[in-house]
Amino acid sequence: MELLFALVIGALTASGVYLLLRARTFPVVMGLTLLSYGVNLFLFATGRLATGEQPVIGTAAGYSDPLPQALVLTAIVIGFAMTAFLVVLALRNLADNENDHVDGQHETPSEQTQDQEVTSK
Repeated sequence: MELLFALVIGALTASGVYLLLRARTFPVVMGLTLLSYGVNLFLFATGRLATGEQPVIGTAAGYSDPLPQALVLTAIVIGFAMTAFLVVLALRNLADNENDHVDGQHETPSEQTQDQEVTSK
């Protein structure tokens, strides 16, 4: 169970980092979302993976720590707000620049070929 959980966390983190390195805004937003999901699962796993145990200290010998659960709930709310802000920011960038590249370059393929012809002469 722990190995599967670790593989899921690793896959979410790797996918998120890969999408963050893309040159378009939508993959960047999706990458940040996947990365936040990976971090949330990691935080949740720090409270031990246990089923059927008490959530706080009580009469049972084992208990699950409530702090990571509270951190994950807070991170979910913050992550949702961050994603909504990034989507609005990406839409504003698309409206202002008529382009969704994150590097801000506005070159069209014809301008690139003209620049290559000038540099090759």
